[in-house]
Amino acid sequence: MGHALGLTAHDMSDMGRLAQLAMNPQSGASREEIYLAVASLYRIQGAGLNDRERELMREILRRLTRDVEMAIRIALAQRLAEDNTAPHDLILLLVDDTIEVARPLIIKSPLLTESDVLKLIAQSGIGHQEAVAGRPHIGIPVTDALANSDHETVLLALVRNVTAKISNTSYETLVQKSRALTDLQEPLIKRPDLPPQLATNMCEWVSDALKTYIKTNYSMAPKNVESALQDVQVVLQSEPAGPKDPPADSALKLIEKLAASGQLKAGFLMRVLSQGQVDLFDLAFSKLVNVELNAFRTGFYEQGARVVALACRAAGIDRSVFNTVFNLSRQARSLPASLSGQDGKDVDLVFTSLTRQAATDELRSALTA
Repeated sequence: MGHALGLTAHDMSDMGRLAQLAMNPQSGASREEIYLAVASLYRIQGAGLNDRERELMREILRRLTRDVEMAIRIALAQRLAEDNTAPHDLILLLVDDTIEVARPLIIKSPLLTESDVLKLIAQSGIGHQEAVAGRPHIGIPVTDALANSDHETVLLALVRNVTAKISNTSYETLVQKSRALTDLQEPLIKRPDLPPQLATNMCEWVSDALKTYIKTNYSMAPKNVESALQDVQVVLQSEPAGPKDPPADSALKLIEKLAASGQLKAGFLMRVLSQGQVDLFDLAFSKLVNVELNAFRTGFYEQGARVVALACRAAGIDRSVFNTVFNLSRQARSLPASLSGQDGKDVDLVFTSLTRQAATDELRSALTA
């Protein structure tokens, strides 16, 4: 480990600390905080890690996966789904999780290769195969493998994927399977690229309504296929909304309810931050440390690393998770996330020399001065 890898001394210290916490989570941060901190450090520093460091991080994540709420893992997967800079092996680790976690990555991640996808089809369960079948613009090697599935839900997902490129051979397979699988018939017939002769063959076993559809539409099919394919559009999902000032009433009500029930804790801050919900993060954090929202935002985002460290210490966030909070909160606000050597020393001093109450008092003093 060293600076040649692009890691600061504090990053390296964090890795060791996170590894210790993962092995002995009774002390310090919660499992979900450690999980999110490791994943964030992995994502940000992935290109600079050596093989041993990458394996350490994967092992920590694997060890914690079964103990971390599925909602946390899903949120991480959703955040990484369209990130083309994330480490490839981190994507594969999450794709190997339950289908609820894996689905957004299988559907959207540009980092999954055709080889990765074919391996998923061969080695994973029905849920993963269905997700692959719904992935936009899958090519013939992938659709050939899917067409050989014995699972009707996988075949249905494939024929309903209008961007999937299906070979004539696979269409022949699907048409033959539709003899027994009646639910497959209509979506198959209504694909604009189904070869007309195969559609005509299906008249032997489909309903009268579908026979009428075939006779009406397939006489013109050859010249319409290309234009129909060119008209296919992929729906793009928008990024999470940025911070609102003032916050929405629904956000205010949620935070008040969590605070009243004693559920407003550091883990909630990590969850909403990892999901990119900056408005909720600011509102929850300011409530947790009992500082007016605008004063909190000004100090937290404008007064440097020490104030962020004071806020984290006051909220009960472990030192090993500090860099995650600092990096993600800065990214959400499009602010630089670099820490100088002096910043690192100041942050360390906050966590080693101040109690939570002392940090809270100093934070309030700094934000109200």
